[in-house]
Amino acid sequence: MTSEKKMIRKKLKSAAAVSKFMADYYYELSAASESGNPKIAWCTSVGPAEILRAMGYLVYFPETHSALLGATRMATDLIPEANALGYSPDICSYLTADIGAFLKGVTPLAKIYEGISGIPRPDVLVFNTNQCRDVQDWFSWYGEKFNVPVLGVYTHRNVGDVTNALVSSIAKQMQELAGSLEKISGKSLDLNTLKHVIALSRECSELWKKVLQTAASQPSPLTFFDATTLMGPAVVGRGTQKAVEVFKALHSELEDRIKNGEGAIDDERFRIYWEGMPVWGRLRAHSELFAGLNANVLASTYCNSWIFSRLNPEDPFNSMAEAYTELFIVRSDEAKEKYVRDMLDLFKIDGIIYHDAKTCPNNSNCRYGMPQRLEKKSGIPSLTIQGDLNDLRLLSDEQTKTNVEAFIEQLEERR
Repeated sequence: MTSEKKMIRKKLKSAAAVSKFMADYYYELSAASESGNPKIAWCTSVGPAEILRAMGYLVYFPETHSALLGATRMATDLIPEANALGYSPDICSYLTADIGAFLKGVTPLAKIYEGISGIPRPDVLVFNTNQCRDVQDWFSWYGEKFNVPVLGVYTHRNVGDVTNALVSSIAKQMQELAGSLEKISGKSLDLNTLKHVIALSRECSELWKKVLQTAASQPSPLTFFDATTLMGPAVVGRGTQKAVEVFKALHSELEDRIKNGEGAIDDERFRIYWEGMPVWGRLRAHSELFAGLNANVLASTYCNSWIFSRLNPEDPFNSMAEAYTELFIVRSDEAKEKYVRDMLDLFKIDGIIYHDAKTCPNNSNCRYGMPQRLEKKSGIPSLTIQGDLNDLRLLSDEQTKTNVEAFIEQLEERR
């Protein structure tokens, strides 16, 4: 078997700025929740945050809270609380962990940030089904608990070409959404403010894209596991100047690594693409497993989900509709396969890891023959690991380790 070596984690200095950004973000929400001003909108992670920011709402993204529940390994013990209400163990463990945490009155925010005792109280909840139907059920449950309005954008699924007809239908929904939000906030949507927010969101998005694409260098200055912990501003901060500044510093540091020939791991021999959700409770373990085998998991579909290159401040509603409809998760298998093939070429990939996440079928793309089709077209081998984003009962650490070691040995034999 391929031997595993002791791995020393290389930290990015700018990671501290990302951590401060996230702390400031949660403290601002906590203060607003206590004072009641400004109003707080909950939003799905790839929902129309730009509209909310332009109307003066602070925006909270429950998925980031669920990811923290997973990363702190609290989720597994909380999921049964939601199961007892009738939520199946097979549905999204973001939803079940988050609802379970609410029922138990616990949050990882209280452990991480001194003085924060709970999640912020919403004045309105806004979802976009471009991810899955689960977000609608998730937000509707909280809407009843807090007795506040729940608004939604309903996105087309299995999209091949993003046509004008599809874009127009979503843009119309977003315009109607803005009207409803005006009634709740008591403020009118100013078009110039919206354009400014969209411009910042686009700039944040392009910087995040540049950060991720530094991994195309050999050796890569970045790992997928780094990216999952650095992506916070791309999710919760798009549309803000602070997020732009944080990513400028991060990109600059990565460019310095490239100039100095410094890789994120020592002796990078194999370049791996991760397709699917992270296993939040095993980020460190998986990072060290691959690095110890001289394999850098350096790119993913998941982290690219917050690149919105279609955003255009001069055409706010249509560009938002297009940006949020061309997402990988919304697309047809044919469109997804072309996307992944392009990523394999860009990042000079040796092998693909598919994560078959038990409770996230929408982000598990290994169930209908895609790995086999892509390997036939690209010649690049793959490994599917069984697990989940949050529920660690669905993961076998020993089996994962054994399978990964065998896969890297297979890549070694192909050399």
